[in-house]
Amino acid sequence: MAGSLAPVMYWAFHVSNVGFLLFSLTESDKYDSRDVDRLQKDDALVEAYLTWRLYSVDDALKMIDDSFLWRKEFGLNDLTESSIPKWMFETGAVFLHGYDKEGNKLFWFKVKLHTKDAKTSMDKKKYVAFWLERYAKREPGMPLTVVFDMADSGISNIDMDFVKYVINCFKVYYPKFLSKMIIVDMPWILNAAWKIVRTWLGPEAISKLKFASKNEIQTFIGPEYLPPHMGGTDPFKYSYPPLPDDDFQTPMCENGPIVSEDDNESKDFESDSKELESSFSSEVAIEPKKSLSSLKLDDNDKGDSRPKGARKPLTTFKAPLLHVSPAEELSFGSKESDRKCLIILDNVSKNQVAFKVRTTAPEKYRVKPSNSCCEPGASVDIVVSLHGGYQASLQDRFLVMAAEMEQNTDAGSPELAHFWKDVPKTKIMEHRYIIINASSWMGIYTECTKH
Repeated sequence: MAGSLAPVMYWAFHVSNVGFLLFSLTESDKYDSRDVDRLQKDDALVEAYLTWRLYSVDDALKMIDDSFLWRKEFGLNDLTESSIPKWMFETGAVFLHGYDKEGNKLFWFKVKLHTKDAKTSMDKKKYVAFWLERYAKREPGMPLTVVFDMADSGISNIDMDFVKYVINCFKVYYPKFLSKMIIVDMPWILNAAWKIVRTWLGPEAISKLKFASKNEIQTFIGPEYLPPHMGGTDPFKYSYPPLPDDDFQTPMCENGPIVSEDDNESKDFESDSKELESSFSSEVAIEPKKSLSSLKLDDNDKGDSRPKGARKPLTTFKAPLLHVSPAEELSFGSKESDRKCLIILDNVSKNQVAFKVRTTAPEKYRVKPSNSCCEPGASVDIVVSLHGGYQASLQDRFLVMAAEMEQNTDAGSPELAHFWKDVPKTKIMEHRYIIINASSWMGIYTECTKH
């Protein structure tokens, strides 16, 4: 017993030690107080610094100091889209889009679009920081895969100071944030430059550097997220505005794809409302909402039980508007009983809350209800099911969007459609899910136990 507890006690000591040592610096204006507060409250962040520095407290503290000084210098907590020159977004040289085969978001650098210019150096660095901070807030704890697309690039496109900065973002400023860094289709003339880059990475990141030709890149990224010049089938074309990192779309309804979110989400809403009672057993049945009292259930729909496999989630994310269960993951398997997941929304506000569900793979999933509202103090059960012969993938994502409605607002389908058109983005709560394919993990576990 003592032997098994030793690593835990050792770990707890180091986590507490880092927090305590940093706490002694809070009297100073050396750092942004918001960063210090976050570190003191976020054990996962402390853990990330320690593990990235191989459990050396001194090295972890040095990394915290460097990253916090950088965050204050760049004003990371106040950096917004409007802080960055518009022309930088319009170039399409840097952006987030798609996922690798392990489900990590792709951070693209189109090297041919970059030219060295001392006058714009700081703006470019803030531009990269903007994307990293945006992703870190949206997907906390989820690593990125960086892709340097070297197609049609040459010596004039290589800015070693900028490359070193990008590496430092992952080496120093964002611990455990890098899944891998892939250099694609590098011209031979740049070999010497990238040999220098290797020396900057350090031992904790050197294994994450991958070089791949157009023929080899599909080892890491599936064709659905690769552009045609890399042998892929992704039809994505960069444009701005808006920001191109939102891969979420409206899911399929029961009878086919939703073509127009404005018009057809309203129809889907009505259809989903009729099916609510038939989807769940009496134990979790949802009382009909007053605003939907005119909608009748068919006699054939009454009394059906919850779809087999839609198990009650065990974890909960608590937000001011809604408590959302499960907290982080939707788990699917290959068995028929494992092809459905249940999302439970509990309204903890004093008003009605409108919600809708979006996904990065709308052709694969059915969601009901996908667009509705929840009364104060009530809960709504959402069933997410795999369609046809599709299998869940680590690259798939789900997004639950919610916003508080004014008192006495009618929540009929036309009103909901107008509500989502008019509600300010700052008033919308977003909660994201990653997908776990239980059958894939079981296969990995089985292989590991053989050795």
